[in-house]
Amino acid sequence: MDDLDHRLLGLLRADARQPVAGLAAALKVSRATVRARIDRLVGSGVIAGFTVLLRKDLRPAMVRAITMIEVEGRAAETVIARLHGFPEVRTVYTTNGRWDVVAEIETESLEAFDDTLRRVRQIAGIASTETSILLSARKAVL
Repeated sequence: MDDLDHRLLGLLRADARQPVAGLAAALKVSRATVRARIDRLVGSGVIAGFTVLLRKDLRPAMVRAITMIEVEGRAAETVIARLHGFPEVRTVYTTNGRWDVVAEIETESLEAFDDTLRRVRQIAGIASTETSILLSARKAVL
């Protein structure tokens, strides 16, 4: 990926509904160049898909949190596999430092969150966890 690809991706992150002509004008290249770049980025998997963002007032009030997980011994792959089985776990990251794994959790209520967190903590191989509930987003990144 070159600088033009990065600038194109930045514009698409800000508003993926921009017409190709508008993107081309902003990037000072032809529409054919923009179309070819988008097709290449989609074809190579750099752009994995497109999504719809709903207005905040149309989205249910979800409880979102980050759970940092310390894994016992060499159980990381087993713990990660178990986390993938939870529909409430949106993303799982491996990391360095005190925590071995970070899980993004999203539920529809605090009660559902409490239940999910209880079940996560019961996974064999988890030594300890620390959870922070996400209060508000200051910048949305897609």
